[in-house]
Amino acid sequence: MSGDGNITVWINSPGGDCVAAAQIYNMLMEYPHDVTIKIDGIAASAASVIAMAGTKVLMSPVSMMMIHNPATIAFGDHTEMQKAIEMLDSVKESIINAYELRTGMSRIKLSHLMDAETWMDATKAVELGFADDIMKRAGTENMEIPAVSMLFTEATVVNSLMDKIAAKCRIEHKEDPKPGVKADTCLERLNLIKNWR
Repeated sequence: MSGDGNITVWINSPGGDCVAAAQIYNMLMEYPHDVTIKIDGIAASAASVIAMAGTKVLMSPVSMMMIHNPATIAFGDHTEMQKAIEMLDSVKESIINAYELRTGMSRIKLSHLMDAETWMDATKAVELGFADDIMKRAGTENMEIPAVSMLFTEATVVNSLMDKIAAKCRIEHKEDPKPGVKADTCLERLNLIKNWR
């Protein structure tokens, strides 16, 4: 990719095809000038790989980044399934290459973050090295960003929802201890969360 001058790439994407993301990543890495990546919504899955190609990666204070293991659809006997597993392992290793180059984090830690399907707010992404800074309104460069960071995994979110519903069910049961509609509704809510995936 040839060009004159620095470029800015805005990302707001839930991700997509790993191969397409790899091609975009490579083109941006080869660009002879500075590439500023600005994440203004979400950079999830394959889109997070593209973000790693920036000379500088900036995130909106209300944006999110998500990393997870690659997935595919496979059909066939056990040999075909084994081939699919090996292919996914290779794809994961290639994705970790991009994350490792940017963050300097160990491959094992990055692998664990991908296994957990990790969601990062802007502060956490900067803290872990996936981003360089948080975008600020022009003229507010010296304002301090709150030091609160959030790291979400699917298990954390599900467990939190189940705890809240269980607590609400206990309150409802105290108010109306008769078995019936309220108790049934609580069980339905809990089952809905359990079967959410």
